[in-house]
Amino acid sequence: MTEYRTEHDTMGEVQVPASALYGAQTQRALDNFGLSDLRLPARFIHAIAQIKKAAAQTNLEIGLLDAKIAYAIIRASDALIAGEYADQFPLDVFQTGSGTSTNMNVNEVIAHLANKTDSQKVHANDHVNMSQSSNDTIPSAIHISAALAFDQRLIPALENLHTSLLGKAEQLQGIVKTGRTHLMDAMPLTFGQEISGWASQIESNYVRLQTALPQLLQLAQGGTAVGTGVNAHPKFAKLFAEKLSENTGLPFTPADNFFALMSAQDTAVAISGQLKTLAVSLMKICNDLRWMNSGPLAGIAEISLQALQPGSSIMPGKVNPVIPEAVCMVCAQVIGNDASIAVAGQSGNFQLNVMLPLIAYNLLQSIELLSNACNQLSENAIASFTVNQANIDKALAKNPILVTALNSIIGYENAAAIAKKAYQSGRNIIDVAEEETDLARLELERLLNPKTLTGK
Repeated sequence: MTEYRTEHDTMGEVQVPASALYGAQTQRALDNFGLSDLRLPARFIHAIAQIKKAAAQTNLEIGLLDAKIAYAIIRASDALIAGEYADQFPLDVFQTGSGTSTNMNVNEVIAHLANKTDSQKVHANDHVNMSQSSNDTIPSAIHISAALAFDQRLIPALENLHTSLLGKAEQLQGIVKTGRTHLMDAMPLTFGQEISGWASQIESNYVRLQTALPQLLQLAQGGTAVGTGVNAHPKFAKLFAEKLSENTGLPFTPADNFFALMSAQDTAVAISGQLKTLAVSLMKICNDLRWMNSGPLAGIAEISLQALQPGSSIMPGKVNPVIPEAVCMVCAQVIGNDASIAVAGQSGNFQLNVMLPLIAYNLLQSIELLSNACNQLSENAIASFTVNQANIDKALAKNPILVTALNSIIGYENAAAIAKKAYQSGRNIIDVAEEETDLARLELERLLNPKTLTGK
């Protein structure tokens, strides 16, 4: 049976599991918020621990915190940043909108760990939370965790996918294929040209996200309760940002205006919008891959994606485009997360947004999902697909839209008649054009050369 110990807070005594590193306020939140099995990401907990570490360093340097207590807090924070004691953060995402419960959860765990190594009593509020409020800590943790996720996960994943796409475009630059608009045959282009469009989409997303990153580097920390900085030393915000920058390697700065970053979540909403744009780009690329791979007999079958697993529990030999399908589901989730973040972003009432945990969860999930999706798409779809040359050549030779090249010579209506006849008879366009015009075969071969029509 579970053994308990008695903890207390300003509301009285609470029974807490004897093995728990957290205290009364965390236990109250556990009792109050059993709405889901969703927990805030480890990356978010680590960001709060980064805040506690930098705050302790700052308060020590200013002279507000005893050295032994400060170093005990720093050591405990480092343990959390390293991923230790992950089971001590059990709170539901759906909790108090300020995230106070999670802030106190981290404060209590750090205080408990610090008390194991320091002879003085380390208090969760008086020491670990010194010069801070949940109201500036949680908004700052959203920015810190997202900025670190960008730097460590998403930006490298985008670079990886972009490099893969450029390599594939170069590899296939000489292969001409039928273009398609409205899912119908159109003028030809090369595989390299088509894939260069995908690469440009990813590059544009990269630029947009990099442009947005500086907004994440501005922090609410130092605004404390309502943005005025009450109970924080005047030098705290600037020195805190310097310490955090040294600890993380990213150039964080105090907010230009604490009131804005605490009462609103416009930066998170904007970043989420950029993530949604990336999701839309990835879905377009994946759907192109799915169509191009369709078949192998009754579809387009221009390419063959790498066979990764059996595609059916009943149809032997069936293989499906599982990576593009999975990435499309990721994109749908990110688009849904963006809608949720937009609604949450509207919940800034006076001096505080009160849907901060939801914003943190969805924003970090979107970044993580898109990072994984970019890497999977690069490694298990783009890099490994092969071209079915025979199918491409067959479709290209009979593409009636090639006759567009004759518009300026024989006129649009005459060209349309040739296209219809070629399509109805199933013959190559050049053979019908030779019959229906006075143009010599050699001239038609020059005019209707698909590669020439790509601009190459």
